[in-house]
Amino acid sequence: MVILRVLNNNVVLARDEIGREAILTGRGLGFGRRPGQDVDASLVARRYVPADNAESVAEVIAGIPLERLALIERVFRRAARELGTGVPSSTIVAVVDHVNQAMERVRQGLVMDYPLRAEAAHLHPQELALAEAMVAELNAAQDVQLPAGEAVALALHLFTAAVGARSTREAARRSRLIGQVLDVLRAAYGSGLDPDSIDVARFAAHLRYFLARARSGIQVADGAASTIGAALCQARPHAYQVARRVRDLLELRLGTAVSEDEVAYLTVHVARLEDAAAARPPTSREGEVNHMRETCPVGYRSP
Repeated sequence: MVILRVLNNNVVLARDEIGREAILTGRGLGFGRRPGQDVDASLVARRYVPADNAESVAEVIAGIPLERLALIERVFRRAARELGTGVPSSTIVAVVDHVNQAMERVRQGLVMDYPLRAEAAHLHPQELALAEAMVAELNAAQDVQLPAGEAVALALHLFTAAVGARSTREAARRSRLIGQVLDVLRAAYGSGLDPDSIDVARFAAHLRYFLARARSGIQVADGAASTIGAALCQARPHAYQVARRVRDLLELRLGTAVSEDEVAYLTVHVARLEDAAAARPPTSREGEVNHMRETCPVGYRSP
């Protein structure tokens, strides 16, 4: 690897082995070095490969103390592993920059308000719980104490990684889409839908993984799912129709077709929600299940 620019004693911008611009960090990595020289690989502690604006990103990284950088990255990667997701360089840089700025705001006596905690708790309970644990760990390791509200922002960063979004702005759009899908379920089942139930949490997790697959252009496509879908359409027609409404919303918002196999898996989750809703004491007639015969697609109908 060849040095392109020395940012400080611990951060350099380099050209890596396959020609990409990479930001390298490590104690003493840039000390006494000049552009054009080879990187001492034994000193490299971390490597970031941003999609673009590598020099600007390098300047951001160079402004963060090395120990703080390592702490934030370690804590975030551990939380992401709990979600079963990888973390691209762009997300790590965004998180490190965000937390570093939050720490600097605390030093200046400034506190940012995050009014979306209730929404995060409803749509992303797992991410929020992990983010709250991150804040506690970061606070235990340093004198600067982050406010509890920072967990909301970190939860969105975790969701960004989980759905493979390019930015937290895109992730926020995906989050709103999950909220709209849950509105479809509320319209179908009314007060019978328990937003705090494990079934709703599983459904939200399924949507998160669907969005991650859709972002990569990958969808479930197997014959078994279609067979399940045909059986569910006959046995659980209302759940199947609700799943199709969810599909229509996803197609409208994402601008891509959703396969029948994906609809089959959505139906499995909706059927669980329907069973749970039916078991709850009714408090209104809103969302009452329509037991009229619903029509299955051609190929799903009984002969």
